[in-house]
Amino acid sequence: MNWGDNLMKNIRLILAVVLLCVTPILAAEAGATPPPCGGHGDRSTMLVSTSWLADHIKDPKVVILAVGEKDDYDKGHIPGSLFAEYMDSHLMTGPTGLTLELPPMDVLARVFGKLGITNDSHIVLYQAKDWFSPTARVYLTLDAMGLGRNTSVLDGGFLLWSKEGRPVSTEAPPAPQAGTITPCPMNDVITEIDDVRANVHHTGVAIIDARDAEYYTGNTSPGGGQRLGHIPGAGNIPYTTLNDKDGKLKSPEELAAMFHDAGMKPGDRIIAYCHIGQQASAVYFAARTLGYEVKLYDGSWEDWSKHKDLPAETSKK
Repeated sequence: MNWGDNLMKNIRLILAVVLLCVTPILAAEAGATPPPCGGHGDRSTMLVSTSWLADHIKDPKVVILAVGEKDDYDKGHIPGSLFAEYMDSHLMTGPTGLTLELPPMDVLARVFGKLGITNDSHIVLYQAKDWFSPTARVYLTLDAMGLGRNTSVLDGGFLLWSKEGRPVSTEAPPAPQAGTITPCPMNDVITEIDDVRANVHHTGVAIIDARDAEYYTGNTSPGGGQRLGHIPGAGNIPYTTLNDKDGKLKSPEELAAMFHDAGMKPGDRIIAYCHIGQQASAVYFAARTLGYEVKLYDGSWEDWSKHKDLPAETSKK
């Protein structure tokens, strides 16, 4: 290579570096921002009202997803909303044999991408009938992907929407153009058995059982060969107690009192669990709306119970 070739090579290298540095500056000056990803929402973003959705229903960035049974969706749904197949959002049998486990991020990107979602979408989830915990599980899944700040749940769901006399459709919208999602995996959403084992009766950590009281106390067997009772020291907030009569999430004051009564102290980190990781998603969602640090023990009682070396506590009445 001669002197002239070296000179041209160096000039091209310098131009490439300058372009790399200048392009983001020009984009920022033009008002362009990278697609949002990562972080968590709070109550102001995690919940939207029926009136808000009515005002934004035709916003091109809003993707409305119905979570529930397909038959219910076909009978009537919010106009423009897409049916989200709940079974696609989790693995019914994970690599360890546990039920309802979080799929790999690339799989989830395809699942939600086919619904037209991108990193720039505002996703609004709503439950058909009383499907709050599965809807919360879909929220948690999107939160784990780094899309929590982009995702809201319709407060009161479809039942409140229809009760208020708002428009209902039986026509499915056209299939959306597939969107591209780049996940930003969050490491503070899901936790494993070792974390739970290390924090039984541990100061600064509140373990919350989201199952109905009959399973928490050990009065009723969860079936499937699982043991009676709960993780030692865990408090109980049944997932069915988080919503009011209209299906709306209870007020921050009511929810904070429920966590306090379940043994949570100010500043505690929360580990939520249930049977297999669905019902506890509702507790996870409620905790996030309060700004609490919370993780879901995805293996839940199914995982804990099968480890016979781990203690189980009962409080039968």
